[in-house]
Amino acid sequence: MRKITAIKAQKKTNERVNIYLDDQFAFGLAVEAAAGLQVGQILDEESVVALQDEDLFFRAKWAAQHLLSYRPRSVAEVRRSLRRKDYPAETIERVITHLEAVKLLDDRAFSAYWIEHRETFKPRSRLALRQELTQKGVSRPVIEDMLAGVDDEALARRAATKRAYRWAGLSRDEYVQKMGGYLQRRGFQYETVRLVVAE
Repeated sequence: MRKITAIKAQKKTNERVNIYLDDQFAFGLAVEAAAGLQVGQILDEESVVALQDEDLFFRAKWAAQHLLSYRPRSVAEVRRSLRRKDYPAETIERVITHLEAVKLLDDRAFSAYWIEHRETFKPRSRLALRQELTQKGVSRPVIEDMLAGVDDEALARRAATKRAYRWAGLSRDEYVQKMGGYLQRRGFQYETVRLVVAE
């Protein structure tokens, strides 16, 4: 049994505190993990381990939220990122469950974002979108459901429109070759490419 003799804010961050047991520094904790602790409180070894596990959860959660602050991510992307940072599997799953519960992590919402972003900035075929979402770790049923309303012809037209001005001065044959190759590299099928290039 050990006694909490001091709880001090860390100098570098106000999100963490240092816990002193029996007048000696013992460990740092996230403020949330330290909530409810008081100077004079007695801790057994089991309580210390539980506090450190809770701190690990909050650190993993912050790492995941930092990753999500740049753009939405799939569950698999967050899991991979936390694994690379060597968090234990049970902590990772707890963080993912929490983030899903508060709607910060959702493969359907992520897929919708990814498809819309691609449609707006870098149009690609359904096939290419399927491959990208698969690489992001989204499950097949979610991918198929989210791609159900995607129109390959419309995407090919959008992609072609963005590039048409670049090759406006080329001969017809050169234009067909360049535009056809461009659309094929974005995963569009031959018939779609032929139709859109002709337009």
